[in-house]
Amino acid sequence: MPSTGGHMSDIVTERYVVESKQSAAHAPLACSTQHCAFPLHGNHVCVWSPKDPSHQLLTLQGHHHLITAMVFGNQIDPLLLCSASEDYIIMWNMDECREKALKGLTPRGTVLGSPLQTVLCLRFSPDDRALAVCAGNKISMMDVEKQSVLVELKGHQGSVTAVEFCPWQAHTLFSVSEDRSFKVWDFCVGSLIYSSSILTAYPLLNLLINEENQQLVTGSADGQLWIFSLMEGHHYHCVAHVDLRKKKETFTTRRMMTEQYGLPEGHQYHCRYEVDKRGEAEATFPVLNLAHCDLCLPDSQGGGLAPECTTCIWIGSSTALFILNLASFELEAALHLKEFQSLSVQVAGSCAVMNEPISAKAVCILSSMFGSKIAVLEISLSALLSAQQCPRAGRMLSVLASSCVLPTSPLYFGIIKEKFPKLANTKRHAVKSAVEHRPLVFHTKVKSSGYTSAPHMAMFSPKTNIKHNNRRSSKYKNNYKCKEYSESFLPRNLIRQVAVAQAPVAVTCLQFSGDGQQLACGLGNHLSLVFDASLSGAPAAFSGHDGAVNTVCWSHDKRWLLSTARDRTLRVWSVPRTEFVMLLAADAFPKPVASAQFYYMDTFILLSSGPEFCLLKYHIDLCRDDIRRYKPKSRYKPIFRLPTTSAADITSLSAVNDFYSHIILTAGRDRTVEVFDLNAGCSAAVLAEVHSRPVHRICQNKVCSLL
Repeated sequence: MPSTGGHMSDIVTERYVVESKQSAAHAPLACSTQHCAFPLHGNHVCVWSPKDPSHQLLTLQGHHHLITAMVFGNQIDPLLLCSASEDYIIMWNMDECREKALKGLTPRGTVLGSPLQTVLCLRFSPDDRALAVCAGNKISMMDVEKQSVLVELKGHQGSVTAVEFCPWQAHTLFSVSEDRSFKVWDFCVGSLIYSSSILTAYPLLNLLINEENQQLVTGSADGQLWIFSLMEGHHYHCVAHVDLRKKKETFTTRRMMTEQYGLPEGHQYHCRYEVDKRGEAEATFPVLNLAHCDLCLPDSQGGGLAPECTTCIWIGSSTALFILNLASFELEAALHLKEFQSLSVQVAGSCAVMNEPISAKAVCILSSMFGSKIAVLEISLSALLSAQQCPRAGRMLSVLASSCVLPTSPLYFGIIKEKFPKLANTKRHAVKSAVEHRPLVFHTKVKSSGYTSAPHMAMFSPKTNIKHNNRRSSKYKNNYKCKEYSESFLPRNLIRQVAVAQAPVAVTCLQFSGDGQQLACGLGNHLSLVFDASLSGAPAAFSGHDGAVNTVCWSHDKRWLLSTARDRTLRVWSVPRTEFVMLLAADAFPKPVASAQFYYMDTFILLSSGPEFCLLKYHIDLCRDDIRRYKPKSRYKPIFRLPTTSAADITSLSAVNDFYSHIILTAGRDRTVEVFDLNAGCSAAVLAEVHSRPVHRICQNKVCSLL
């Protein structure tokens, strides 16, 4: 019976519902770009067209036992359908069957054979000339035209649950089994190419070959996915392991933690936290189906779909449908069936999904786990992604400062101090400091300044006949060499290796200066060294810490070097003098300083301590008393503190110092990355659970010509 519910929501529409006399718990389902096939009453094959619903339901009869597997062919003309039961394996030509049904005749198929065991999976080759039949722990390769068995592939210890042909290697076949492993076959000669180890404690249920990335994706009954590389020379290396339950929790947490995110009022798609309140969370998501999904992510500016598509896959489970991005291995969307109460199937026993080629829609067939209904759904990808994209209402963030500093911003303090510099006082102070440390000498004779002599007629006569020949002096000839970046200049060979100490010691951190001429490194023996970029000559040593150095950072003008160590102190060093000029003691902050750097063109020092980061305004005074050289006169003052949203300790932070930027990135011990806008003085975005473990280093591109 066709669904009479009509338009249910902008995301999901139930196009067709049929009720069978037999249980549809694990009914085999099949989808193509033009048709959907499912068993009716156990032994009837029903074909329904989502393209033209006005066509009558095509019922194909020929089986006498329960249908256990069915699959569509890969060619459009003619479109083939193969079904298997305990009595026969029958192949149907869809065009011929449709013509006979219109004429009032009974459609007939071609019997390919009678299986000796229950067939769990069928798969056509890319050219539809061969058919893989999985019965028990054997794979029988059949010739469709000759209706004969070409070869039998034996090697699995359990029932084979899924097979796939390799699109770019004509004689290669992949299979997964209940023995929890996958195998690679050459079905022309009937030999085994590769056999994997046992991947999990649960049976592998499904298999997908991604031709674009040349990857194999397989899923198990406990909601685990493995992605293996099929590229030549990779030796079936495991690229990623995905836990659907954890990915779903991460996807839900990101939506909940992001501030000012929300859906339009009255929208029928409920947020996940409302589902959790009803107590409908699922423990596992068995992988019932894997299908290709050419996903075009929503355009952040126009609101529609972007022209560039992303390689994704559909993952069909018992209570939800997921879209997994194969580039980032993150969920792009999650559709929970129970969030649409009007759907006929709330818990699925089997599933099949097919993306429509041109339109941004997908067709999904579900069979009820605890009933006898089979439903055909139409899913709008654009509506699903728009509902779950969680667009932020407000301004767009940019690393480059795109607006003036607000009077309420903590950065405004540094702008006011530098807006009107006192040049005269600075010069007077410099003269005073220069004369202050010189000895006073009395002379018996003083030479005349020449004010009694006749004035010179020509005070200055420039030389205008000098030819430079467009050449610079050798003094500046070799400074700041910069080659145009290209992939041919990527370092591939070891050029120079330098020992930083006589005894073995760890190099804990490294950083180049802004012009790339010097390299600073922190060591585990309390020292900081500054090398020439070519690693030639003796390095400058900075000694003073009582623990291993954790961080080194250059100032923008290369005059100062900042370092933190395990002794919980922060020191600022004068690079020309190789001595420290400012010290933050261990008791300056309640918790150790995890990260520190110069910020806002050397106007501030930015550091993190515990769950908050702090902005310091500092002043470095080079004038020292010879008697009290150990006591620098430099000073600092905290002017702004801001904690993270999750109150987790900050493990690393990053900000641009080469130009004026208002953006600060922090990484927390709870695997969260947070973006702060210091012009507004608040958190701008939160990315929850970006890694499986705490982040130990975060960095951003500083728009350098050398990178």
